[in-house]
Amino acid sequence: MSDPRRAVPALGRLLDRPAVVEAITEHGRDPVVTALRAALDQVRRTASAGGRIEDEDALIASVLAAVEARPALQLTPVINATGVLLHTNLGRAPLSPEAVAALTTAAGTVDLEVDLGTGERGGRDAPIRDPLTRLTGAEAAFAVNNGAAALVLALTALAGDGGVAVSRGELVEIGGSFRIPDIVRSAGTQLVEVGTTNRTHAHDYRAAVEAGASAILRVHPSNFRMDGFVHRPTTAELVEVARAADVPFIDDLGSGLLRAHAAAPDEPVVAERIAAGASVVVFSGDKLLGGPQAGIIAGEAELVERCRRAPLARALRLDKLRMAALAATLSAYERDAAGGLPVWSMAETDVTTLRTRAEAIADAIADASVDPDVEVVALQAVLGGGSTPGATLPSAGVALTGPADRLARRLRTGRPAVVPRIVDDRVVLDLRAVPPEADGQLIEAVRAAIATLGTTAGPDTA
Repeated sequence: MSDPRRAVPALGRLLDRPAVVEAITEHGRDPVVTALRAALDQVRRTASAGGRIEDEDALIASVLAAVEARPALQLTPVINATGVLLHTNLGRAPLSPEAVAALTTAAGTVDLEVDLGTGERGGRDAPIRDPLTRLTGAEAAFAVNNGAAALVLALTALAGDGGVAVSRGELVEIGGSFRIPDIVRSAGTQLVEVGTTNRTHAHDYRAAVEAGASAILRVHPSNFRMDGFVHRPTTAELVEVARAADVPFIDDLGSGLLRAHAAAPDEPVVAERIAAGASVVVFSGDKLLGGPQAGIIAGEAELVERCRRAPLARALRLDKLRMAALAATLSAYERDAAGGLPVWSMAETDVTTLRTRAEAIADAIADASVDPDVEVVALQAVLGGGSTPGATLPSAGVALTGPADRLARRLRTGRPAVVPRIVDDRVVLDLRAVPPEADGQLIEAVRAAIATLGTTAGPDTA
């Protein structure tokens, strides 16, 4: 009796098939060969068990489909139609053209740590140090790779053995299961809980530092809101307690708002907290500041220098690309051109303009659809990124009636990828975070998704 595995096609023969040759050109030899070998191994096992061996065309088709479905080897551009301007899962703040140009320049050889005038080694963060101090009013400033890193570094360098006093109402989770108690512990210091969940007073902090706490930490509740019978000490009260005990007051502001803005009425302004007497403030670069992912420590020169010289600082420092993008973003503020940063441009767009765009998009989609059900709708967008909880921005967009889950998936997996939201079993495309120059791409993406659904029968299992 012949061995059924002899009917299994040889790898070499499959590699000569035109479809496989084309796939190797597009995806590379290794992933295609690896997928073919795995499929052939499975076919041999099936043959040994007496199962049916599929023909070569079907085998190649299934292998190449699997190769096509692999996760992308690089980040995929996305049109953000969610109505969340600073969408954490979509990379938060889009960068300005100037910041993107700075990234391109920094990708080459640059004067990162050399003084071109003297030929001697220069300061690594020179492009951002002075702009940060000018914009915040701080004596000194230092940047690391994200906001959580800035907080960990500040606690490591400044809290000391006595621990850090934190209100129980501020022991929050900041996203991705990262919690303030965990961050404090990772910094190698002790968490000293003060007050209660809803009410904490200055005397609670005073008792903690008198008992040995060596720092005070206030965490801005940027991703939730607490109302009712609540109390938090003012900045002036905490400054008074910290100065009387000669301990640093670390103010974690989260969002990085450099200029007061009507779209973020409850977010603290960095310069105002510095002026009020906070020892150091920590904040993000990729939220309301509108730049790349970064965490910034600004405040009293001696304390910032302790952070800069801490052994952990080197592990957390910014690379040249983010340094360049941050410098370009800060330059926009210094030139009073921050309104041109994408986050603020999106926030400030008039809702009438958004509705006009929505009407044009709806008309274009309806013209191309066999059986369209498209409606222009009024919406409420949010800044997002763990900021301005409860605050909304009036917006407008397009609602598409149909198999919402299937259509949303088609949009997400199309080219370009579009990420909508689903409301009342309709796909909704909120235009608040969609740049006007992307409207044409959005229209084509929706047309393609609708056309694909129209030619697909049965449940969408793709």
